[in-house]
Parts: sequence; C-alpha cells; structure tokens
Amino acid sequence: MKYGLIGEKLGHSWSCEIHAMIPQDYEYELTELAPDEVGAFVSARDFRAFNVTIPYKKTVIPFLDHLSEEAQLTGSVNTVVNKDGVLYGYNTDVYGLTAQLLRDGNPIRGKNAFVLGTGGVSRSAAEAAKRAGAKSVAFVSREKKDGAITYAELLSRANEAEYLVNATPVGMFPKNGESPVRVADYPNLCGVTDLIYNPLRTELTRQARALGVPAQNGLYMLCAQAVRAASLFFDRDFDPALAGEICETLTKQKENIVLIGMPACGKTTVGRLLAARLGRQFVDTDDWIVERAGKSIPDVFAQDGEAAFRQIESDVIREVGAKTGAVIATGGGAVLRPENVTALKQNGRVVFLDRSPEFLSPGTGRPLFADPRQAFQLYAQREPLYRAAADITVDANGTPEETAEAVLSL
Repeated sequence: MKYGLIGEKLGHSWSCEIHAMIPQDYEYELTELAPDEVGAFVSARDFRAFNVTIPYKKTVIPFLDHLSEEAQLTGSVNTVVNKDGVLYGYNTDVYGLTAQLLRDGNPIRGKNAFVLGTGGVSRSAAEAAKRAGAKSVAFVSREKKDGAITYAELLSRANEAEYLVNATPVGMFPKNGESPVRVADYPNLCGVTDLIYNPLRTELTRQARALGVPAQNGLYMLCAQAVRAASLFFDRDFDPALAGEICETLTKQKENIVLIGMPACGKTTVGRLLAARLGRQFVDTDDWIVERAGKSIPDVFAQDGEAAFRQIESDVIREVGAKTGAVIATGGGAVLRPENVTALKQNGRVVFLDRSPEFLSPGTGRPLFADPRQAFQLYAQREPLYRAAADITVDANGTPEETAEAVLSL
C-alpha cells in the first residue's frame, strides 16, 4: 500500500470513494489490521502515507517520530505521512469538524457543549468545539473516568446542555435506530452534530430535527478531513470548496431513492427503470416479504392475517432501509407504520408516485385492493400519509418512462 486507510473493520468505509474525487493521481487502498499487526505495519515504513480509523488512532502514536500540534493536544492521530523514512502524525479530524461547524454558521459559538464519548475522536471533537468558540466543553461517558461526567449526570444538568456532539458509535451501521440520548430530555439545545455518517440520518439527528433542533451528520467532516489529509500526503493545497462538492456528490450517490404510493401505481416498474438508468441495485420490499414468509402475499393475509403481514413488512423495511445507493419500491401500505417511514428516511429520499385512483388497476396479488371501487376509498385514506412521508411528490399519471424521467429531473 502506498496510500490508504488502516483500521480493524473497513467493509463499510467510504474513504476510497472520497479520495477518488480528489484531483490527484493516486490509488487509495483499505487495509484491515488486527491489533497485534499495527506496530509491525507502521514500523516497516513501507508506505508513503495513510489514514487511521478506529480503533487505532491512539495505537499508532508510539511508532511515530513527530506529532503535529493537534495530534499532541488530542492524543489522536488519523493521518501518517512518511517523509524520507521519518514518520509524521497528524490529526485532520480537528480541521474537519471545525470546518463543518464554521460552514454551518458556527452554531456552537458561545454554547455549553457536551461531547458524548471518550474515544479517540472525542478529543478531536472537543478541540474543534473550542476552536469554534464553544463557551464550555465537557465529556460524557458511561463511566465516570478521565474527567468525564456520566449520562445520568448529563441528564441532571439537562438545562445546561446547549449543544451535543456524538462521538460514540451508537446509532452507526449496522446498529441503525439507536441513540445515545433522548433529545427531548434537553430543552435548551441549539444544535446537534453526530459524527456518524452511515446512516445519513441517525436516530439522534432524527429526534433533533423532529423537535426543530438543527442537526447534522459527520459526512462533511469526513470529506473535509480527507481533503486536508490529501494536502498533507502531497504537500499541496486544494480548492477550499472541494470538501463541500465531494460531500454533496457522495450524499447523492449514497442516498436511496424510495418509492411509495398506492398499489398498482407503478412503483416496481418505475423503480426498475430508475435502477437501470442509474446503475443501482433495485429492491422490491414485496419480493423480500414473499421470500421471508415462504408464501405469496395473498396467502400471508389469508393464512396469518394482516397484522402478521405488517410485522414481516416492518422487519424487511428495517433491513432494506439500512442499505445505501439503492432504488427501493415499497408496498402500498408501507406508510401505515411510522417506524417504517423512519427506517426508509434514514438513508432515503422518499418519492410519492401520485397516480389518480381511476388509473389504478386491481389485481389478485393485492389483498386490500381487489375491487376497482376500493381504489378511491383507499386513496382517500392513504393520500395524507403518502404526502406526509414524502420528500417529493411526482405526478405518476403518465407512462412509467415519463414518471421515471420526472423522478430523475428532481
């Protein structure tokens, strides 16, 4: 490896995609190392530069010759550069998060900030918060150690908390749907930053936004620190706007396109067209339900009842909603359970294919929609749910090709 990333588990890293968008000719590789392999890898010095992710941001330090100011302050290194056999350790996480806070209007300035977690990235988050002008910064941990307060103590000081930074892995893929705290417990919050970027919308940020609290994920920080790391790799400056451009591109690439709407409105047909045009995986939740149940959907309704079907549907949606970069077609009743909408939105842009009831055709595979007269009644019941769940609404009264083009144009 000449350039790349080391860590223990890197199967879901987006670093290669980010570095591929940096205008410099180099190959960036992922190298998974066991804890007892890190020292030998670094000591061999058979590389030009690399990034470091959890859990090795502190592990690499004893094998380096020089540490930057940020690395010394945080006790954390995420970038190592080999300069003629001499190893320099840097911390570009501080740069990345500081840039993110400043980019978003610096909502942390003058606020009491609490950093959740005491791992390697938490010290970087605290340093960035200080540089962005936080009035105070405190660490929160499950145990009272290293100067941190416990979550119980944080709750007892709930009125003091004005800004939260999540530097824990709670809520990160594949543990989607978890949150380190309940945002509603903190009435004076002015902002939340979750350093997690997969899923794009964590449970923590979802709760915050639902309460009107500005919240952001860690993707811009990831991109900004990567651009800064590349500048250290090659001793050159890149356009300051590059991190934002990469972040926007990557978000579009990773965000699922989720189709909702009435039975027979064309979700599967349009979904397949979109997937083919975009070169993405296509997922039909009904197909997954049939495979999971081992029987057709009408048989599930007939033999097990609608409640059993809805539970299987929720289980499937929770799983497919955690995917990234897919086109997902859902069943007509997917929006009936709020938890389904939450699961679909964590990584998805939800599109309501609005097809008028007179153009909907019933079929034998639609247990709640076997009679054309039911179309108008069902549409009246569900339309408000579709609109509430959707990020955008598309007129689906034309051909599938026209509908797909309309989705792509938005």
